Amino acid sequence: MTPSAGPSSELWADVARVDFGACVLLREDGTLLRATVRGRLMGPRKSLGNAVVVGDRARYELASESGGAASGFVVADIAPRRNAFARRASGRHPAEQVVASNLDQVVLVASVADPEFSPGLADRMLCQAEHAGLSARLVLNKCDLPGGRGDAGRESGILEDYARAGYPGHAVSARTGAGLEVLREGCRGRRSLFVGHSGVGKSTLLNALEPGLALLAGQVNAKTGKGRHTTSAALLLRPEPGLELVDTPGVRAFGLWGIGPLDLERAYPDFRPWLGGCRFADCAHGAEPGCALRGAVETGRVPARRFSSFLKLREELRADASKEMLRQGGWM
Repeated sequence: MTPSAGPSSELWADVARVDFGACVLLREDGTLLRATVRGRLMGPRKSLGNAVVVGDRARYELASESGGAASGFVVADIAPRRNAFARRASGRHPAEQVVASNLDQVVLVASVADPEFSPGLADRMLCQAEHAGLSARLVLNKCDLPGGRGDAGRESGILEDYARAGYPGHAVSARTGAGLEVLREGCRGRRSLFVGHSGVGKSTLLNALEPGLALLAGQVNAKTGKGRHTTSAALLLRPEPGLELVDTPGVRAFGLWGIGPLDLERAYPDFRPWLGGCRFADCAHGAEPGCALRGAVETGRVPARRFSSFLKLREELRADASKEMLRQGGWM
């Protein structure tokens, strides 16, 4: 959890939601207030961009009109972030989009079916968490699906693969409540960012995890007014002391930020014991003889699912890097 920042004589709160040029602040006592933001924190287009994001610790004060009368609140400053979870913003040109800051863990919500589990998307999000220095856990929702769609064997296989990489796993059902108490305990005392593929039931899971969360979210959203929301649309909720949940919209794609094809392997913690053990120092872990990582995959010490997604993601990053070089007029 993020500690209080600033002298006791100053007013500080956590950013719970961001509008185009304003935000909702969550105070220590659980009350909410809407605040505008000082112009110096905005970019040239009068947009907050990454200057103020959900999870930030904000210093606010009473705003005043030209005549000196108090007129609402204004965010005057943002405390330094201890971490940030980001992604590549949508659009042709590379740009960072900070989703949330000052986090304790990332909770990746997925499903075995409806929609089908996507190792590529899951690994992208987990790699981004590794890059941010954040711990993560994997939640497989819809474990109650009838007709063999919620395959317990497939669930356990996926969870075992990621457990070997150091990620705690949960098979849960938002509908029946199965597995929710263990997940709840895994979130207590932490600020948890929930991310996942569209359709996996993440919002339903959060509402089952903490009854009344939808009402609380409605209260935060009501405070945002009619401003245009950022594309991340993250929302910080504190349903009880010591429990902070950051909800985000489901996505169908996730672009990495700050991770290139040459350092991608370091974002896979289960690969690290074998990195540096290859016969050739510049081993690409493809067809080179004496590849320690590929040998670990062949002997079952590294999950083939993870290695396959790594190879595919690395090729995508290489292609993206080549396109960017061409765009900038550089050499291949």
